[in-house]
Amino acid sequence: MPNGPVTSILMGGVGGQGVILASKILAHVILEHGYDLKISEIHGMAQRGGSVLTHMRFGSEVNSPLIEAGQADYVMASEKLEAWRWLPFLRPQGTMVVNTQEIKPVPVILGVQKYPANIMEAMTALVGRQIGALHAVNALEMATNCGQPKAANVVLCGVLALSLPFPLESYLAALEAAVPQRFLEQNKKAFQAGYYYFPKN
Repeated sequence: MPNGPVTSILMGGVGGQGVILASKILAHVILEHGYDLKISEIHGMAQRGGSVLTHMRFGSEVNSPLIEAGQADYVMASEKLEAWRWLPFLRPQGTMVVNTQEIKPVPVILGVQKYPANIMEAMTALVGRQIGALHAVNALEMATNCGQPKAANVVLCGVLALSLPFPLESYLAALEAAVPQRFLEQNKKAFQAGYYYFPKN
């Protein structure tokens, strides 16, 4: 069993964006490397475009899957508003991975509320203070260029993978285990598009 502190990852998104698939890929990799892993998934009204949230914690020994405010080492958000919603869970100097896509929730579509302006600018202003690193990508565009628009969260998973202690080969093997064969190559391309988007530390 590997030694070391517990790592906490919060994945947030909108129903249909592939948050659950991304968590399955990451869980496969973590377990293959012998870590203890605890997961909690909150689906909410996922089928209607509501929020989907996954708590993931791994280490030599993990007692609870739940991440409290200010305790997530990483927050991966598949939409700007979701990133802003879950930002309070990020620990000081933690890493935020966010898709710059904008998906209007039902109250905004109905005209009851307005979509918050300047979310990315506000988060960028927090880099160096509350946020240690902000990795923002147009994951939908990148996934579309790889032939599978629904793989946007796989792109984000690739970006997140740069900060985690696992080799690329493990993620590709996880994709083979989690993704149907007819979509596998597009998803591998999407993952690697995210993985190679930013220079390695």
